[in-house]
Amino acid sequence: MMIKRTKTKPYPFASNQQIIVHDKDEISDLKIEKGCSLMTNSIMNPKVDEFISNAKKWQEEFEKLRVIILDCELTEELKWGVPCYTFQKNNIVLIHGFKEYCAILFIKGALLQDAKGILIQQTENVQAGRQIRFTNVQEIVKKEAILKAYIYEAIEVEKAGLQVNFKKNTEYTIPEEFQNKLDENPDLKTAFEALTPGRQKAYIYYFSQPKQSKTRESRVEKYMQQILNGKGLND
Repeated sequence: MMIKRTKTKPYPFASNQQIIVHDKDEISDLKIEKGCSLMTNSIMNPKVDEFISNAKKWQEEFEKLRVIILDCELTEELKWGVPCYTFQKNNIVLIHGFKEYCAILFIKGALLQDAKGILIQQTENVQAGRQIRFTNVQEIVKKEAILKAYIYEAIEVEKAGLQVNFKKNTEYTIPEEFQNKLDENPDLKTAFEALTPGRQKAYIYYFSQPKQSKTRESRVEKYMQQILNGKGLND
């Protein structure tokens, strides 16, 4: 069950421990004690519960990032196989993990002021998205206030209707058939930019190989859903 934010309540666990409750019926069954806070943030999506429970790495970090983002009153969804957080149905941030780090990705991060100089452009080919990377939960805790400030700024960017001015890729050429789909489908563009650089290049190389436009277009259409699911060409 998904529940909306309620007020903080005491809870019988370790002092200052923060507990996330997914079922509002649990609250009435709890013995209230002093020294612990109960937080029921925004709306918690069961699909994200499953994503985190199945994650082979970064579970604790994902949970902490989730709490911070939901505290900013965003809507939690699962898109492209990862937790994604939206404001009025527009994508603001997502959480993803890699071998060496996990990260929060700001969908329009290129438009943020980045007052602390911590945003990372995953590769020079990624034009809109920007990451903040972490290797342990302590780094996330230390930057909690900064993360919230960046998230609120990202929400204001979305409210203002600002758009990233995309430039043509100079390192390698995206086939016209694929570029057209990216331009027509913002979700596809976001999903593609959320992929690792290696997965992006694999798709572009595969889509570019056929000499005939019809064949290139067929390949793109065949793998669009796989990209939207956050999967690589051979995953």
